[in-house]
Amino acid sequence: MADSRVQRVADQLQRELAEIIRLELKDPRAGLITVTGLDLTSDFAYAKVFVSVFGEAEAQQASLAVLRRAAGFLRSQLARRISIHQTPQLRFLLDESIERGSRLSALIDKAVAEDRAHPAEPAADSAPAPGGAAKPARRKSGAGT
Repeated sequence: MADSRVQRVADQLQRELAEIIRLELKDPRAGLITVTGLDLTSDFAYAKVFVSVFGEAEAQQASLAVLRRAAGFLRSQLARRISIHQTPQLRFLLDESIERGSRLSALIDKAVAEDRAHPAEPAADSAPAPGGAAKPARRKSGAGT
């Protein structure tokens, strides 16, 4: 039951934090930031905030630095919006799962395209014996049993 409460609070914090970043963070270096996830400790003391930032690596690092510098402001805004006994300290991390997923998708698409370009040749070893499937080899008993 406690885990479901922590998850509900984490979801609420994520929604509120995304809105605060979108509406109240005025730093032009922030870029396009999306809050993709939030891991909250069970005592509400700390929260890992996963963000995705549109742009190149330099822009992502600049936006992450802006968020880290604004962590105190963002925490105080969260405290005003959500009434919990302790507002967590925020730690911002880049969420690379979207980028990793798109790279994997591109690799899969490339492999499929290569397979279509080179039709598979039947292997002589894997052809079934005439008249049905091959029988498994029998094992000899070792101790005369």
